[in-house]
Amino acid sequence: MGKRLIIEGGRPLRGRVRVSGNKNAADYAMAAALLTADDCILENVPDIEDVSFMGSLLKQLGAEVEQLSPSRVRINAGSIHSQDAPSDLVVNLRASFLVMGALLTRFGRAACCPPGGDVIGLRPLDIHLAGFRMLGAEVYRRGDQFVAEAERLQGARIVLDYPSVMGTLNILLAATLADGVTTIINAAAEPEVVSLVQMLNRMGAKVQGAGGNVIEVEGVAELRGTTQRILPDRVEAGTFAVAIAATRGEAEILEAQPEHLDALIWKLQEAGVRIRPVEGGMVVTGVDAYKSVTAQAVPYPGLATDLHPPLAAFLTQAKGVSVIHERVYDNRLLYISELRKMGADVVTAGQTAIISGPTQLHGTPVRCMDVRAGASLVVAALAAEGRTVISDIFHLDRGYEALDEKLRSLGASVQRE
Repeated sequence: MGKRLIIEGGRPLRGRVRVSGNKNAADYAMAAALLTADDCILENVPDIEDVSFMGSLLKQLGAEVEQLSPSRVRINAGSIHSQDAPSDLVVNLRASFLVMGALLTRFGRAACCPPGGDVIGLRPLDIHLAGFRMLGAEVYRRGDQFVAEAERLQGARIVLDYPSVMGTLNILLAATLADGVTTIINAAAEPEVVSLVQMLNRMGAKVQGAGGNVIEVEGVAELRGTTQRILPDRVEAGTFAVAIAATRGEAEILEAQPEHLDALIWKLQEAGVRIRPVEGGMVVTGVDAYKSVTAQAVPYPGLATDLHPPLAAFLTQAKGVSVIHERVYDNRLLYISELRKMGADVVTAGQTAIISGPTQLHGTPVRCMDVRAGASLVVAALAAEGRTVISDIFHLDRGYEALDEKLRSLGASVQRE
């Protein structure tokens, strides 16, 4: 039997909790380290399974990955001996496909199978592969891998079908060492994209427009090493905000950046939650009664799809009918069957969750279906009456650092078994 979380619900979360480094931003920075033979030092790196997988993948390519301290990692890709990403690691992590852009532009060749990660819907690679082709690469399928080859990439004007974060970043990485100027239109605007561009520019890249929908990259001959501090994890901060509200507690979330959570904060405030920014974070205060809301999970700066499941768990405590439309992943609603076991009144209509409340949730055995579905169960368990046993928590460990310890610091009854 795998590890489980046992949560005794009904305790308001109170105190202070610190958000760890951003899961996705750490993976993206690790991929970017492949662009140079120099040392790249990453700080504020979360100790989670996804980062471990990415480190193992880079090592198999020939990179040195050294843990300098619990949250500080040195990566040196000066001795890369393979441009074939190992499939047994790639299938565990969707960010692994980002090694394609970095390896292709630096070495002229890259091979990788379709990435794994959560089973929350199709993750079409068409945007990535079309971008590589537009930059002049030959792209073909060989066995389980996609292979991209080019003697030298050439800058191009590339229009994305939709603002895919991973598609934007893979093309961006490839363009940094290409000849000429690359313009990415309909680019993703997420804070993680902005953060990676800041890292690339410190490495000597020439990238403009990050945070907007058009990014321009002027290729350079080579990149150097740098030090990158991983920005705080906005999804972890949002998950804690929702959990504090659901338990009707009050706590300060240190390192939270409210400007990265505008859409979530707007909806929580609409429901009645009190949220105020403070220096170095924000304070969330729950109230006795909440109102239903309607929300849509869409690309940034809209509500993050990763916050849809935890928000749905909170809305079981709101009076009336709440509706969340999922516009990003076609299988995001896997969490609903498990919430129903706890007494939630939730139904689906296509890609929409319809939540009626308020509902008294009851502890029961449930299991994580993916990282964020697991987070929704934690929120529900904290608000529920009685004991909830959550299994398959390896999903949670992929995305949340020391979640049980942090919740205990807020007064929750959480044990890992």
